[in-house]
Amino acid sequence: MKRIALFPGSFDPLTMGHLDTIERGAKLFDELIIGVFVNTNKKSYFTPEEKLAIVKESVKHIPNVRVIGQENELTVNVAEKLGAKFLLRGIRSIKDYEYEKEISLMNRHLDHELETVFLLAEPKYSHISSSILKEVWTFNGDVKEYLPAAVYQALEEKRENSEK
Repeated sequence: MKRIALFPGSFDPLTMGHLDTIERGAKLFDELIIGVFVNTNKKSYFTPEEKLAIVKESVKHIPNVRVIGQENELTVNVAEKLGAKFLLRGIRSIKDYEYEKEISLMNRHLDHELETVFLLAEPKYSHISSSILKEVWTFNGDVKEYLPAAVYQALEEKRENSEK
């Protein structure tokens, strides 16, 4: 049986921490599907189409990874449609663990066959989040080392276009 995992997230923007989780997760599964989802609790900086393109560009070097967009379905339903029996999640801190544990338990309630696999963040990425990076970048702070090249370039293009 093919081991398929879904890594859902809003990825606004995709960080090096996300990319590290994706690269490590791709070694564990036959296929890893990145689900670019909409988080209704967050205001997105990039449009869904922009995020999809940026994530695809950032993971194109990983052969068993593909990227999909999803705006209005439960993660468990998307996983079932894709044949994914695993959800991949990254954990940076105890705060992340508590949050992810609650989601994992609800997902298990909705689909007893779906397992969540947690990967601990590399220490060099454990203090970063998309929200923090956007905030620092907004005020011209240096965040380049925490973003894949395609993401950094897209942010810079947005800055240039907003200054015109």
